[in-house]
Amino acid sequence: METQYKEFQSVSFASSIDNLNLAESLVDDVCSECNINEDHYGNILIAVTEAVNNAIKHGNGNTPSKKVTIQVQESEKDIQIKVNDEGNGFDYNNLPDPTAPENIEKESGRGIFLMKSLADDVTFENSGAQVILSFKHSR
Repeated sequence: METQYKEFQSVSFASSIDNLNLAESLVDDVCSECNINEDHYGNILIAVTEAVNNAIKHGNGNTPSKKVTIQVQESEKDIQIKVNDEGNGFDYNNLPDPTAPENIEKESGRGIFLMKSLADDVTFENSGAQVILSFKHSR
């Protein structure tokens, strides 16, 4: 049986790093409204801000005329947060390992690794222009 989700929060904004606070406010609202355990709040906040940061910088190339959209859906068992950009996507199956010795000193390249470490499930759609972060309910 397919999981039934209801959408209850959504926000769209210009691709500017200054708008990262809009994503943070959305996470605050969602965690409060869904009674998310404080221990899991940090995981959700970091994973979502990483996804939004990637959408702004890599997906939309810091182009303010391109939008980032965040949609939040909830089911009985989990919360899904979808982050969409207007870019062409990327090869999410072929990413360098940020823990490899040649990458350990690099300042970038850890966003998806962090998302996968913090969320219960991470999937990519639309050639990677949409990331879906799933978090099991932990009330």
